[in-house]
Amino acid sequence: MSGLQLNRRLVLEAPTRLVDGAGGYRETWEPLGEVWADVSARGGREAAQASVPISRMGFAITVRAAPFGSPERPQPQQRFREGTRVFKIQTVAEQDQDARYLVCLAQEEVVV
Repeated sequence: MSGLQLNRRLVLEAPTRLVDGAGGYRETWEPLGEVWADVSARGGREAAQASVPISRMGFAITVRAAPFGSPERPQPQQRFREGTRVFKIQTVAEQDQDARYLVCLAQEEVVV
């Protein structure tokens, strides 16, 4: 595991639906806990969404493994937060055959 440095504290969050009282709901994010992570930048691109330029940057975020079914194990559709930065998790896989670490491929979107 040379080069792996779990030196960034991230908050793992899961989406939660709150009833709005008018027959609908709004989505909020519930913190599940903090993890130490190694965050490595991957390729990025710029795109337009509703005529607004959006910068999308990919990241590989490595954290200590947790068993399947554990609330501490990151899942797609969840996200990591670091202050005001948000990393949307797309995929999660074991980094090595010993399953000591998980690699989460995530995206950060920023309006430019």
